[in-house]
Amino acid sequence: MPSQKQLQKEVDNFNKKFKVGDVIRYYEILNGAKFEVYKIKSEAFILSGHTACVFLENKSGCVACSHCKPIL
Repeated sequence: MPSQKQLQKEVDNFNKKFKVGDVIRYYEILNGAKFEVYKIKSEAFILSGHTACVFLENKSGCVACSHCKPIL
């Protein structure tokens, strides 16, 4: 499990790279071939002390930041 410091770094890096309203590719399976395109709805945050997450428009619940990649 990542430390709080590592999680905060992941959150900070995500928020520097992406802004609310940016469009990203979301991979339900990390590093899988299939993705869906979503718009970021919130800044990234640490969920319950264990995962860096973000909310996406028209997606129920939050998703792990590690599953979000930029549109190429």
